[in-house]
Amino acid sequence: MIRYGTCSWKYDSWKGIVYPDKEKFNHLEEYSKHFNTVEIDQWFWSLFSLKKVTLPDKNVVKSYAESVPADFKFTIKIPNSITLTHFYNKDKTQPLVANPYFLNRELFDAFLDTLTSMYEKIGVLMFQFEYLNKLKMSGVKEFIKRFEEFLASINKSFIYGIEIRNPNYITSDYFSFLERNGIAMVFLQGYYMPPIWEVYEKMKSYLNATTVIRLHGPDRSGIEEKAKGNWSAIIEPKDAELRKAVHMINEINDKGVDLFVNVNNHYEGSAPLTIERVRGGFSGVSDKK
Repeated sequence: MIRYGTCSWKYDSWKGIVYPDKEKFNHLEEYSKHFNTVEIDQWFWSLFSLKKVTLPDKNVVKSYAESVPADFKFTIKIPNSITLTHFYNKDKTQPLVANPYFLNRELFDAFLDTLTSMYEKIGVLMFQFEYLNKLKMSGVKEFIKRFEEFLASINKSFIYGIEIRNPNYITSDYFSFLERNGIAMVFLQGYYMPPIWEVYEKMKSYLNATTVIRLHGPDRSGIEEKAKGNWSAIIEPKDAELRKAVHMINEINDKGVDLFVNVNNHYEGSAPLTIERVRGGFSGVSDKK
């Protein structure tokens, strides 16, 4: 089946599109009346210092799980305390500092423990890796080796997905690695990655039972400046891209793959309206405000 959802969900400017025009309501409960999946991005931001790593609050997890129907599925970004090889380095004159929690099984187990009340509603747990230069990772072979060592020691009862941001990692070795481990391919449209339909053509014979497509725009700051916090309209329509994306979505669906399509406001200006266009098979631009 195809599940359509957005990346995050709490936007006041979605009133009239997703949410009722009133002051108090449960955003996620109202959201789930329109969509059957959502991407949780907020737990990704977890690594602040050697002494400060944050994981999801169990009470928040429970409230999210209780706010949606039984057949609703979350796709969840795994904390960056587990996926960052090194701490973020804004000052490029300073040496990199290795992250001691990178692919750390104990921290990963602790993360899974916080999600216990949500287990039945987890669709995909996604490992999102930043661009890895040679100082952070020697190449795709080292990446595969280190991830498979990690994978051998963790809970196998979940569907895992991997998003990379290294175009040079898109090789047959990488696709074979995903296939033999049953890992969902996470196709990222944006962030300097090749178009998802081009990547799909290279790897479609390797597809596993679950796949994720994430539609993001290439220029986050630019569209934020145009939107000014109002995500209720299509600002930068990507007609040509959507036609190709819809063709890809339909072809993957025809293969019997469970597909999650996660759309960000940054893609066209309003994730719910982009989903409306995609669901309609791309029948034109919606200009709801």
